[in-house]
Amino acid sequence: MTVILGRKVGMSQIFDDQGNIVPVTVVEAGPNVVTQVRTPDRDGYTAVQVGIGAVVDRKVNKPMKGHFARAKTAPRRVLREFRPTEGESYAVGQEITVGAFGSGDVVDIVGTSKGRGFSGAMKRHNFSGQRKTHGVSLMHRAIGSIGISDVARVWPGKRMPGRYGGTRVSVRGLRIVKIDAERNLLLIRGAVPGPRGSLVIVKKRAKPAARAKG
Repeated sequence: MTVILGRKVGMSQIFDDQGNIVPVTVVEAGPNVVTQVRTPDRDGYTAVQVGIGAVVDRKVNKPMKGHFARAKTAPRRVLREFRPTEGESYAVGQEITVGAFGSGDVVDIVGTSKGRGFSGAMKRHNFSGQRKTHGVSLMHRAIGSIGISDVARVWPGKRMPGRYGGTRVSVRGLRIVKIDAERNLLLIRGAVPGPRGSLVIVKKRAKPAARAKG
């Protein structure tokens, strides 16, 4: 599985070959640097650790300085680990760029949604609200009753006001429209979770195996 870390730049639109407007999200992806390769013999599992983003030396503590020194690479601001698929091999110091993707590739995006703080039930759960007719009402945006008297408690899972957003969100099946290798940009059709500047993970979806005939 080809994976790359990036930053969401924002949304824009481009024109396809037929002149149709295509809404795209611009992601500045990479270049990522492999900082560690975990093996079952040494670490108990198989994974690849990659880093992205420059950071000044004074903001890196001594343990992390030694970690990057062993990898013979400059310190990176963000580190993430991924499980490689069978047959893939990575080496410490290897760079992963947008060249690993191609126009038309189907990808899955993982990001953190915008945090909206403490929100009411209408905003958080898309409730329609109480009616606004037949005189004065004090229940326009209230959720109303939250339980029944004979049980004398609130059922678990009741949709109520609370913290909204700021959670890990995956969007599957988006398609790469265009790649700008010079500026490390991926133009992905559709919306990507998170605010501008937030970290996103782009995973190329593996092609499904062909069905056996007969």
